[in-house]
Amino acid sequence: MTLASVQGQPRAMDALQSALRTGSVHHAYLFAGPEGVGKELAAVGLAQALTCPEAPEVGCGKCTSCVRIAKGLHPDVTYVMPDDERVSRGLAGRSDFTGTPSRELRVEQIRQLQERLALRGLESKRKVAIIVSAEQMNVQAQNAFLKTLEEPPSETTLILVASAMDRLLPTIRSRCSKVHFAPLPVELVAEHVRQERKLDADTATLAAVMSGGSLGRALALDVKALARRKDVITAFEALRGNDIPGLLRFAEGHGGSREDADATLELLLLWTRDVALAKAEAEAGMANRDLKALAAEVAGRTSEAALHRRNALLESARVAIGTRNGAPRLQLERLLIELCVEGR
Repeated sequence: MTLASVQGQPRAMDALQSALRTGSVHHAYLFAGPEGVGKELAAVGLAQALTCPEAPEVGCGKCTSCVRIAKGLHPDVTYVMPDDERVSRGLAGRSDFTGTPSRELRVEQIRQLQERLALRGLESKRKVAIIVSAEQMNVQAQNAFLKTLEEPPSETTLILVASAMDRLLPTIRSRCSKVHFAPLPVELVAEHVRQERKLDADTATLAAVMSGGSLGRALALDVKALARRKDVITAFEALRGNDIPGLLRFAEGHGGSREDADATLELLLLWTRDVALAKAEAEAGMANRDLKALAAEVAGRTSEAALHRRNALLESARVAIGTRNGAPRLQLERLLIELCVEGR
């Protein structure tokens, strides 16, 4: 696990490797891009390159220092992430917290980081902090972190990993060197999925397309859910404004949990994109390629303005569920009423 192991991100890797070669490493980086495209892997690789005693400015990936960084055990490389993410990664248990583990990065965590960065490095001259899901910092945490960006400790590199860069304060974004990570090529994702999950080529390609170029999402996709997506899409397109019970049943069936609702909204956003491509007669770029006929039929009866509105409502519902703790079922009900009753 080094920078050289990051695949499908040539521009990002060229920028980082150039900075290492020329000794122009910035004190703070913002790795921005979709989830599951190599941002955190690159952050680990950069930390290794900055601290590796065997291959300075490159990182060997094999020495004790590099191995401990990869495992999150190096004393001079600090990882900061929301509590619920620590639980999901098996780094902590729910019993370690009072109440529900927070989805936010709290100001207390940033202050603890600041205290740690103020200390001398134990093994390496340079200290590194990797802030995972940096966009989850609440306002108080972001304001506290801003002080570190404005007056960074010497020999310190801060790496913010964010999937939603716009949720960070402009003052934070402006003080970081931005490295943009693009969605991975479909072929690359499909090949990894085919090998790691032992899927046939067609299913692996569908998973890659449905993931939007995210290897993490593609590997996590439920194969059975790939088959069920047709039922979700066709049921959604069959909804009508005069069938209120049908709207409520759809919301109940897909809003049982935050995860289910988010997955449904993500699928419908991708489907809306497919319909827009069908309208532009660009079916080759569709994700749900096996539903081209339905996409063309929906495109024929839906205006561009209506598609834009549909996309905006879907995005709004997803944000409400994901970042504002909106009740999943109620958000789906509101979405469907706005779409179908008030005009699709």
